[in-house]
Amino acid sequence: MDVFGYLAPYGLEWLNLLVRWLHIITGIAWIGASFYFVWLDNSIKPPPPGSELAKKGVAGELWAVHGGGFYNPQKYLVAPAELPKELHWFKWEAYSTWLSGFALLFIVYYLNAQAMMVDRSVADLSSWQAVGIGLGSLVVGWLVYDLLCKSPLGKRDLAFGLVIFAFLVGSGWVLTHLLSGRAAYLHVGAMIGTIMVANVAHVIIPGQRRMVNAMLAGRQPDPRDGVKAKQRSVHNNYFTLPVLFLMISNHYAMTYRHPHAWAVLGVIMAAGVLIRHFFNLRHKGRIEWKYPAAGAALLAVLAVLIAPPAPRAPAGPQPGVDAMAQFTQVRQIVDQRCVSCHAARPTQPGFATAPAGVSLDSPELIRQNAARIYQQTVQLKAMPLANLTNMTDAERAQVKAWFEAGAPSGKY
Repeated sequence: MDVFGYLAPYGLEWLNLLVRWLHIITGIAWIGASFYFVWLDNSIKPPPPGSELAKKGVAGELWAVHGGGFYNPQKYLVAPAELPKELHWFKWEAYSTWLSGFALLFIVYYLNAQAMMVDRSVADLSSWQAVGIGLGSLVVGWLVYDLLCKSPLGKRDLAFGLVIFAFLVGSGWVLTHLLSGRAAYLHVGAMIGTIMVANVAHVIIPGQRRMVNAMLAGRQPDPRDGVKAKQRSVHNNYFTLPVLFLMISNHYAMTYRHPHAWAVLGVIMAAGVLIRHFFNLRHKGRIEWKYPAAGAALLAVLAVLIAPPAPRAPAGPQPGVDAMAQFTQVRQIVDQRCVSCHAARPTQPGFATAPAGVSLDSPELIRQNAARIYQQTVQLKAMPLANLTNMTDAERAQVKAWFEAGAPSGKY
């Protein structure tokens, strides 16, 4: 066996692990900072008129205790009278999160596009076409969002939010008609993540640099830079819960494999925005339980609507049906359609280990994982991945009949 051919997928698996770990760490740092500063903006109180703080230009302050110490953050509406010698910039959290996320997208999806992005029951694409659609969606997403922000619509928060929501759901509809469900979801998430980091790189940080440069030149900073930066920062805050779901969505085939996966995504994103809005209001001292209640209700109704049909109660082997023969048929299907990935040593290119650690290369393992086989191949039709091995509907029906008969195995 070619040693490189064996070790390359294993090396990619390690690269996947390390980059995914980095992505989670930097994502926590970025989203944590976003949550903190929105909380801070919503929680600070203006100083009394005529007070020393007001004379200094402080727009608001608060006192907090954490880690055994007291903190007194203050916010200047435009800028302080004198620029401090040391000024911390919150940017690398965002940049590192996007760079690691894009690297992960490349490692997991683009290097193995036929398995991870192409579903021929959706669209018969080449790997390059699938990758091009994925990359194009990131560019189009930012351009549309940025143009809408700069249009008159950008000054009307609610209307703008509804239009962007419709655009993202529409993007989900387009992508689910071109790519596999999991790839479509991940690219909607990558589109949102790209918008968020572009807000930092092209609006927030440049505006802050202009404010700092104006002070260094002895000029009064332009308050419009602060207003634009605040708007984009608030947008990023509302994007966070939807993008966090999309980061983990590949684990939940019940969502992205649904016939109307784009609508499922829309409901989940709406619930995330409503829940985030509750916390933003709460930081301002307003407790509006209707928002998380509406979000929870949306998720509950969705869970009921997309639930797969319950299997019939196991009835045991049917009279006249040879249990050993039935199991032999199922084992042949599993060997032909599943074991190339789900084995101790997968033979499917791009896989070093069995997905989710599930091996099916022995009769006992098939019997132990009967419920998972049924769920993934019959209820969700999520496996084989992108139906790479061309499992037929007749074969899925055989697996269904076997499981609903009690998953008989005969004698090994």
